[in-house]
Amino acid sequence: MNVFDAGHIRNVVLVGHQGSGKTSLAEAMLFVSGTTHRMGSVGEGNTVSDYHNSEKERQMSIFSSLLHAEWNKYKINIIDTPGYPDFIGEVVAAMKVADTAIFVMNATEGVEVGTELAWSYAEENSKPLMFVINQLDRQHADFNKLVGQIKERFGASATVVQFPGGDHRTIIDVLVMKQLTFPDGQKGKPVVSDIPAEFQEEAEELHNALIEDIAVNDEALMELYFDKGELDEDEMRQGLHTAMINRELFPIFCTTATDNVGVARLMSFIDNVCPSPEEMPPAETTEGDPVKAHVGASPVVFVYRTMAEQHVGDYSFFRVYSGTIESGMDLENAGTGSGERLGQLYALNGRERDTVAKMVAGDIGALVKLRNTHTNNTLRKKGSNVVIAPIDFPAPRYRTSIKAANEGEEDKLAQGLHQIVEEDPSLKVVHDPHLSQITIGGQGELHLKIAQYRLKSKVNVDVEFGKPRIAYRETVTSQARSSYRHKKQTGGAGQFADISMLIEPLEGEFQPPPDISVRKTVDATTGWGSTIQFIDGIVGGVIDMRRFFGAIQKGVLEASQNGPIAGYPVGDVRIVIYDGGMHSVDSNEAAFKTAARMCFRDVFRDAKPVILEPIHNVEVTVPDSYTGEVMGDMNTRRARIQGMEAEGTLQKILAQVPEAELYRYSTSVRSMTQGRGIHASTFSHYEAMPRNVQEQVVAEAAALEEA
Repeated sequence: MNVFDAGHIRNVVLVGHQGSGKTSLAEAMLFVSGTTHRMGSVGEGNTVSDYHNSEKERQMSIFSSLLHAEWNKYKINIIDTPGYPDFIGEVVAAMKVADTAIFVMNATEGVEVGTELAWSYAEENSKPLMFVINQLDRQHADFNKLVGQIKERFGASATVVQFPGGDHRTIIDVLVMKQLTFPDGQKGKPVVSDIPAEFQEEAEELHNALIEDIAVNDEALMELYFDKGELDEDEMRQGLHTAMINRELFPIFCTTATDNVGVARLMSFIDNVCPSPEEMPPAETTEGDPVKAHVGASPVVFVYRTMAEQHVGDYSFFRVYSGTIESGMDLENAGTGSGERLGQLYALNGRERDTVAKMVAGDIGALVKLRNTHTNNTLRKKGSNVVIAPIDFPAPRYRTSIKAANEGEEDKLAQGLHQIVEEDPSLKVVHDPHLSQITIGGQGELHLKIAQYRLKSKVNVDVEFGKPRIAYRETVTSQARSSYRHKKQTGGAGQFADISMLIEPLEGEFQPPPDISVRKTVDATTGWGSTIQFIDGIVGGVIDMRRFFGAIQKGVLEASQNGPIAGYPVGDVRIVIYDGGMHSVDSNEAAFKTAARMCFRDVFRDAKPVILEPIHNVEVTVPDSYTGEVMGDMNTRRARIQGMEAEGTLQKILAQVPEAELYRYSTSVRSMTQGRGIHASTFSHYEAMPRNVQEQVVAEAAALEEA
């Protein structure tokens, strides 16, 4: 395969909602470039990019797929991404390494949630972008309506370059001011002709609007425009090029990918107008200077994705950010400091791979069998200090408990979980020893079903999902006192310890009652980030606190791991040891540890204890027509609505919701909104739960303990 310099490489990522036709567009791009000799179909399961069995079964993209095509002596790297929100992690990773985001939109559906999600990541990564309105052959396709929605949601920077002609095989291009017709059987090559009279007025109006959009962002072009009253095609192209790099303009194209309509023109626009890697801003780093795409610089390679392929091994998908790499080159993993020798370099088209002698700055490819390099790792020359900023994968929206279906397969499960998280960092696995459970979090129910499928195929382990136990906490709401005497006599030395203890909520400074003096204060941090404050209030030496204070602390902290109400950890309390007694022979650390533990349990129950539950900040983004139903459902989940914000044609509902009410919520939102809604949640704080809910939790804990 040819080696391309950075100026002749274009890196694009196809993003958009499920069903917008991204995979079909990728298929048409490969076909029209001569890379493939026939166009595959999603329905027939024979596309280049959707080659995994799980994708063929569901007729949808699940993993991002790296493709490439040669067009007019340019190499166009194409990353086809899933549109279903469960697999947004694939989009985030691809967006990191692409230079231009192509938003593929269904001409009948308008702006959808998948588009919104991708837009947020394009903005976050400051990517140039363009819109492709696809499927114009569909009944009820409405180009003008969708353009209006795009401008309403994403701003006036969206500018029309093409609009449909008399039928879906005809496009009016207002950049070149020609009609492009794509006859059936011509392999996507357009017949170029003058614009018919019926479209002339609309074309001129849009042509002038495009010129003004271009000129307003470039002073030199604005002067030319005022001098000449127009801009020629080359001037417009250069103006668009600069405006795209600066994210000042977002061109709008149209296609019908399944019929190969408009695809050849789109390819030419990509190589003529979209930015090359060397024109993009330097890549952000966490260490070292930002990295510019210079071929002659020291090599810097970033691994954005890892995937095990049957009969091949682990693929490491990478982008060369600077320098030139070759097979056999030795580089250093910036994270581990260990050396990696590069194996054979590949340019991929789905599962098909082309051997490449070398790759230069800006190119995207794959390696097999790196020893200890993973997603988000930087490879560099030894002595370099550069670390490319990592991909920030989205937090889980759906969480479930997971366990091996068969006893004795826990090690296989642990091995499998490690492998699938390595390949998909948007999966999060948490082991909670206190709750004796492992949870797996992802973007939705389908995301975790695919994880289940992959665990079976990789390590042959069957797993069971279940409702996760919630990490409740316990505390007190009032002050109480109690005493406990531990006395144990055996044949030899006995045990004796007497303790009087005060407990209260840890709020503000301690206000000692008249009978208590504060001698010493020690704060202990619990495993969940709260505090248990210990105050030594012993006077007169009734307890030797220099000798036994540590043992008393240990006893309380041990008891606080399994709270007296329902067995959940205790925190944010103040413990005052204010009286007691000891024996000159029988008192020891073990005795005071036991007495402290028992006294703590008694006094805790007397201080109006409560169970705290985790509360999450929740954002639900839905079309306006679904807000009433979603808010009504939230009220059944003990939610507190915080407000609403408009996002173009969508509404974002803000609420605080108990974590216990969010199990399978992502599935519920999609069901209520016909797949057009999505939510995100982040932990906010702990707060006391209502008494009726607490009684239910206590009863469940008692039943579990009895079982």
